[in-house]
Amino acid sequence: MTSSFLIAGTHSGCGKTTISLGLMAALGQMGHGVQPFKCGPDFIDPTLHALVCGKISRNLDLRMCGADFVHQVFACHPAQVRVVEGVMGLFDGGAASAASLAKELGIPVVLVVDVRSAAESVAAVVKGFSELDPGVRLAGVIFNRIGSPRHLELVQGAVERYCQVPVLGYLPRDVEFAIPERHLGLHMGEEALSPGTINHLAETILHYVDVGGLLASTRDGSVLSAVAGEIEQAAASSGPKKRLAVARDEAFCFYYQDNFDLLEKAGLELVFFSPLHDQALPPDIHGVYLGGGYPELFGADLAANTTMRTALKNWSEQGGILYGECGGFMYLTQGIVDHDGDYHEMVGAFPVQARMATGLRSLGYRQATLMGDSLWGGRGDMLRGHEFHYSEIDEMPAEIDRVYILQDGRAEGYQLRNTLGGYLHLHFGGTPQAVEWFVGRLAE
Repeated sequence: MTSSFLIAGTHSGCGKTTISLGLMAALGQMGHGVQPFKCGPDFIDPTLHALVCGKISRNLDLRMCGADFVHQVFACHPAQVRVVEGVMGLFDGGAASAASLAKELGIPVVLVVDVRSAAESVAAVVKGFSELDPGVRLAGVIFNRIGSPRHLELVQGAVERYCQVPVLGYLPRDVEFAIPERHLGLHMGEEALSPGTINHLAETILHYVDVGGLLASTRDGSVLSAVAGEIEQAAASSGPKKRLAVARDEAFCFYYQDNFDLLEKAGLELVFFSPLHDQALPPDIHGVYLGGGYPELFGADLAANTTMRTALKNWSEQGGILYGECGGFMYLTQGIVDHDGDYHEMVGAFPVQARMATGLRSLGYRQATLMGDSLWGGRGDMLRGHEFHYSEIDEMPAEIDRVYILQDGRAEGYQLRNTLGGYLHLHFGGTPQAVEWFVGRLAE
C-alpha cells in the first residue's frame, strides 16, 4: 500500500515549506521512497524537494497544464509516499488552488496552522477549513510555532473538542529553520539546505509529529508497480537527433523538468552549458534555450564572459534559433541595471536595456495567442505560462515583431530574425503541439 497527501497552509508564510521538507526528510529516514510534487508554477521549492528526496520534484498545475496532464504526471511518478506541497493558502487561487488540486487527484490534505498569537481560536480556523468545501478531506492538522506545553494544551484541546480533524503534531516556536530569501523567493537547493539542516529537520519532525498516523490516514490503495498512462508528446522524428543547447547554471536555473521531458521525447538531445563559466556554445547545435533565473545577481560575471556573449550575439545575427524567457530574455538585451544601479553589458541581441525595479512588476498566469508564426507555433495558436519578475525593459523599437497577444491586451514575445524573447515562462504540458512545432523549426 502507498500513501499520497497534499500539505497545505492557512496562508503564505505559515511554515508550509518547512514542514513539507521536514516530512519528506523524515519519511526518507524511515526508509520510505518519497516522490515530491509542487502545486503551481514555482521553480524554487522543487529544487529544495529534490535535495531532500533525491528525486526530481514535478510541478502539478491545473491552470497551465490542464487536468489530463496533471493526472498523467502524478500517475507516471509513483512511490511509496507521494507528497505534494501546496501553494499559498489552501483555497487561494481558484482553479489553480491547492484545494482544487487535492480534489482533482482525490488525495487528502494535511493542514499547517501557524498558532503564534492564538490559542482556542485556532479551533475556529481549523473548523472553517475543514467544512468550507466538503470535497476536500483534511487528514490532519499540524500546528506550527507552539510556544509552551500550556499553549499546546489550549490549542489541541479546542481543536479536539470542536473539530473532527486529527491533530498529527506540532513544531515548537523555538525550533526555527530559516531558509534565506531572495527577491524571487527562497534560495535554491544546496544554497539553502545543508545535510545537517536536513537531518535536523527530519529528527525534529519525527519527535513532534505522528508520521505513522499520517501515513495510516493517507493510504491511497494504489500498487507501487502500477503506472498508469504515458505523458502525451509529439512523435520523435526519424534520423539523428537535433541538439538543443540549454543554459543551466547559477544564473539560469528556472526550468520545468516536464518541459525537458517533452522536448526529449519529441526527439531532441538537450546539451547543457553555462553562460557563466563556459567560453563557447556546445558544438553541432541546432538551437539555444535560455531559461529564467537570476542574471541580475551575476551581472558582473556574465558581463566578464565576453566570448560567450559574442558567441550568442553572432548566433542570433546569423539566424540561429534562440529562445530566451524572463532571465534569459534579460541576458539577450544590451545590458542589465542591477538593484545597486550598476550597469552590466549583456548579449545585445535586442536593442533595449533591462532594469531592476524596487518592487514586483508582474505576477500571474498568462495565456498568449500567437499573432503570427514564431518558434512555438503559428498564427492563432495558444501558449500558456506564468509571469513573475522585478525587472522591466525599455520600450522595444516598433520594427521588432511582437508575436504574442496576452489576455490583458499586452503585446509581448519579441522576435528578431530567429531570436525570440519575452518575460513569459512557458509550460508545454497543456500545449504539446508547441513542442512539435519547435522541433519542426529546428529541423528546417
